[in-house]
Amino acid sequence: MQAQMCALLSTTDGISVITENIFPQRYMHVAELTRMGAHVDLEGATAVIQGVDHLFGAPVMASDLRASAALVLAGLKADGITEVSRVYHIDRGYEHLDEKLSELGAHIERVKEA
Repeated sequence: MQAQMCALLSTTDGISVITENIFPQRYMHVAELTRMGAHVDLEGATAVIQGVDHLFGAPVMASDLRASAALVLAGLKADGITEVSRVYHIDRGYEHLDEKLSELGAHIERVKEA
């Protein structure tokens, strides 16, 4: 849940620290969260997250299953529109995530690329 926790902690007051002990290089989602306004510094296998007041919608690219979920969660929290590309990663592990979140009140639209 490291990627999802990064998304959550990016808008939490103060400084948070996450150390990835299983896959220390699995922080590809951090660059995408940064595009949305998150403040995350990577120090080896550790992410130091300074919470911000708001995230902003941005076009982002999913790199794996957990990163995809993290970007969707960040997009739900962000002001404006977030477009997540390569969502096929989500479909591998989260069945009908868009429909389930929509049932909870999220505004999610799945758009097929031309």
